[in-house]
Amino acid sequence: MDPMISLHSDTDLAEHSPLIRGMALSLCYAHDNQGIGLTQSGAFNRKFVTWAAGAFNWPEYTVKELYVVNKVLNEQDMPPLWPIHALLKHFKLLRRSKGLLKATKAGVSLAERPRDLFDLVAPVYLYRFNHTPYLERTDTLHHFWHVFLNVLNLEAEAGCSLSNLLNVLYGWEETDKYDPDFNDRKYMIRLNVLRPLCWLGLLRHDRNGLGLFEEGTYYKTPLWQASLRLESDPEVGSRRLS
Repeated sequence: MDPMISLHSDTDLAEHSPLIRGMALSLCYAHDNQGIGLTQSGAFNRKFVTWAAGAFNWPEYTVKELYVVNKVLNEQDMPPLWPIHALLKHFKLLRRSKGLLKATKAGVSLAERPRDLFDLVAPVYLYRFNHTPYLERTDTLHHFWHVFLNVLNLEAEAGCSLSNLLNVLYGWEETDKYDPDFNDRKYMIRLNVLRPLCWLGLLRHDRNGLGLFEEGTYYKTPLWQASLRLESDPEVGSRRLS
């Protein structure tokens, strides 16, 4: 069974959760500007994407980083906009009207209540959302969230890399020799487990001072403890006391 995820103590969602911050800001933009413009294909228009790049302050997708590879920004150039767009439509917080996406009454209300927005969105996004729809292969990783969360509860307490996590989960060690199975699993864990946890705000990915192909370290944020109760919590507590 998937662990329950809902806020049971105070934390700054605007600081720790890029996803909730981005959704709330998008709803406020739609309300203040009489809607979000759309392209003919139904994507967010360039005006909104340009605004979002600056307003969201999304780790690894800041204005500076995005414009390194793009002269102009479309929705597909800013990957975090894809789950935001999909979730706002899924929960009917935006409705389409005359080529615009307008905030519904529920959307305007939830933009002002980030705790309720988190409790609504978090379990659906983490456990039911297809995090890699562009891949032909679908993985069964979503069936093992209770395993991933309990392992990360221990390993990310003091920080862990993706390679460390694969070693704990599968007993695999990275070597200089190319291993397609190791690399495939590494890619899937990063996109389907670690990235969603970072975007939701339960983990942070520290890559400060690292090069493009260096892994970095994953740490739990205050939102982790504020929203999860896990079987491994007693062991985490005993480690803190030792």
